[in-house]
Amino acid sequence: MSRVAKRPVPLQKGVEIDLKGRDLTIKGPKGALSLVCNTEVEVSSDGAAISVRARSGSRFSRAMAGTTRALINNMVKGVSAGFERKLELVGVGYRAQAQGRRLNLTLGFSHPIAYDIPEGVTVETPSQTEIVIKGSDKQSVGQVAAELRAFRPPEPYKGKGVRYANERIVLKEAKKK
Repeated sequence: MSRVAKRPVPLQKGVEIDLKGRDLTIKGPKGALSLVCNTEVEVSSDGAAISVRARSGSRFSRAMAGTTRALINNMVKGVSAGFERKLELVGVGYRAQAQGRRLNLTLGFSHPIAYDIPEGVTVETPSQTEIVIKGSDKQSVGQVAAELRAFRPPEPYKGKGVRYANERIVLKEAKKK
């Protein structure tokens, strides 16, 4: 069995689970998330923790047990504490402004970019050059951050663009005559 799947997922207080067949729903103070478990995986709960087990000894079954355990752990963390990604805008005139369910970006193009924020994700702009993405689903928070970064990834000569807060850009040396 997978080493990841051997450890049960502990439930924080205020987190409720609903397990019906292969459908797993986890509810907490930050929202509710659901997952349809693979047929090769057996999920059980004793009230204080969720256990994941492979149904057979096949390689795929063991791999899916570890993957399912990691997904369930992220769901429990998401509905109790939530996830957050920070982006920075580096460049002259690069700005971000959140207006309702839309994020307006000025990234040096001839036109502004209007990004519609998906459900379950909130975007804040503490300053014009910072974007904070929050939500209970780790995958959707990461996807929104990746889509925003893809509008203008950091370029290797001056480092201008949209970057993650902890990202280090290795700058290239300019061509010499």
